Amino acid sequence: MSLNLHYSRLHLASRSPRRRELLTQMGVQFDTIVLRDMPREKDVDEDSRDGEEPTAYVQRIACTKAEHGWRLVNWRRLVLQPVLAADTTLEFDGRIIGKPKDADDAERILRLLSGNAHRVLTAVAVSFNGRMESALSISEVRFRALEPREIRRYVATGEPMDKAGAYGIQGRAGLFIEHLSGSYSGVMGLPLFETGQLLKRFDFPL
Repeated sequence: MSLNLHYSRLHLASRSPRRRELLTQMGVQFDTIVLRDMPREKDVDEDSRDGEEPTAYVQRIACTKAEHGWRLVNWRRLVLQPVLAADTTLEFDGRIIGKPKDADDAERILRLLSGNAHRVLTAVAVSFNGRMESALSISEVRFRALEPREIRRYVATGEPMDKAGAYGIQGRAGLFIEHLSGSYSGVMGLPLFETGQLLKRFDFPL
């Protein structure tokens, strides 16, 4: 099934300013939808399942968000255009690391990443008219050794609190990164190459 080229916009199922910025960089026009509850329907459950691999987890969450977004489009009688969603998580030593619960948790995560390498996994999914497609970006990031005072100062800025792994590569944490192999935009939260290739599979005009 291909998109009619009349559909030149997307619904973005994310409130992330970074994803909005990256879509704009791609030249993609979009409308933001918020994944609030529908009647008798729970929010997207982002808890990992027992034994679930990090790559499977992040792809499942992205697809679930896209599916939920498509249901919202129909329930709210919005313009029928594709729904794009994404999810980012970190993998360290085989463990999933999401967003910090509080400042103490953010410091704990950053101490864990200090002087070590981790993987950043970002999955992108598009749902439209019964069709679902997804793509996965995997990057490796290595932090230099961080001093305790650096970690405390960074956490005090508030920047880590809404970000997987308790840091934003586009912010002050860029000073921590010794090496990156993969996609800078993927670490930000929306890999441009994979997103572009995914949209092309829908014949979306870029």
